[in-house]
Amino acid sequence: MADGMIPLSRPDLSDLEERLVLEVIRSERLSIGPMVERFESLVAQASGRAHGVAVNSGTSGLHLALLALGIGPGDEVITTPFSFIASSNCIAYVGARPVFVDIEPRSLNMDPQAIEAAITPRTKAILAVETFGNPAHMDTYARIAARHELIMIEDCCEALGATLAGRPAGSFGRVGVFGFYPNKQITTGEGGMIVTDDERLAEVCRSLRNQGRPVGQVGGTGGSWLEHERLGYNFRLDELSAALGVGQMQRLESILARRRDVANQYMQRLMGVRDLILPTIEPDVVPSWFVFVVRLSTGFTDVERDRIIESLRRHEVGAAPYFPCIHLQPFYRNMYGYRHGMFPIAESVSQRTIALPFYGSLSARELEIVAQTLEVMIMREQLSR
Repeated sequence: MADGMIPLSRPDLSDLEERLVLEVIRSERLSIGPMVERFESLVAQASGRAHGVAVNSGTSGLHLALLALGIGPGDEVITTPFSFIASSNCIAYVGARPVFVDIEPRSLNMDPQAIEAAITPRTKAILAVETFGNPAHMDTYARIAARHELIMIEDCCEALGATLAGRPAGSFGRVGVFGFYPNKQITTGEGGMIVTDDERLAEVCRSLRNQGRPVGQVGGTGGSWLEHERLGYNFRLDELSAALGVGQMQRLESILARRRDVANQYMQRLMGVRDLILPTIEPDVVPSWFVFVVRLSTGFTDVERDRIIESLRRHEVGAAPYFPCIHLQPFYRNMYGYRHGMFPIAESVSQRTIALPFYGSLSARELEIVAQTLEVMIMREQLSR
């Protein structure tokens, strides 16, 4: 990254994380140790769950959750087309079919009525994504799942610390999965966490993450290190990464508060900008700010949006389109026959989104540079029509 560039994201790390990583290095216990267990306990507690199962990514967590729940070929899983692609890829990994439904334009989460209309005899689960850290409608999705005897999987990879009517993200589904990539609220470098109240489900996930070794042994292994009772994977989280996570969780409230403050500054600074739509937060929602994504008004095309993003980058302001619709990605079009026009709200939103630089240490001066540059680039597009 060039000197002077305001990056799209930046991790919030401190001396505490450094001390904990050094503690692991000096212990010489680098895998399947006590730091992973500490991290699992902290995340489970924060999400109101009894069990946490640490894995090497949120994607791995979703994959294992689907496997442990017995979802596979012939099953359909209802989910959103407006998300990072991993939320749908994990459905394809197990041989099930992702069934997309359109989104609700305020929260950018799935439209509950569209979910009801998409249920068929093949529907096995609803995989609900808390888009950009917004848990809106999660309770409604859970009620729909219960009414139709479906499994609800909560993709809360972007939502650690969010609440809906006082309930924490991760507590709405049969299972929830968090992600800890460096652009998330907290980071382990790479990593994820499965959370659930279902002890048996947690045990199966522990076995699956550890090459299918028997449940009930230290670190999810037992009698013989070379005994494998099911087809498993090498999806473990290492002790060094877990040490980062423990430090981050111990500082979670202050990390979230700084991100919330930056989001509030953006809202105040940008609320008067013409042709810009800011995030909408419902009264019973406390979001966990994963990114700060604005939308251009409906008069703008994706070509114009892309020119604005490129102009921001040329002026050393990080920016990105969050997210391209999953159903229009080449694999999903070719594999499942999805096409333009099937989910018009998601497509309209997707072509006009701009993710702005967002992290807890973003200074007031940097934020003002971002805002001024964005205003100028929007105005330039308007004048060039």
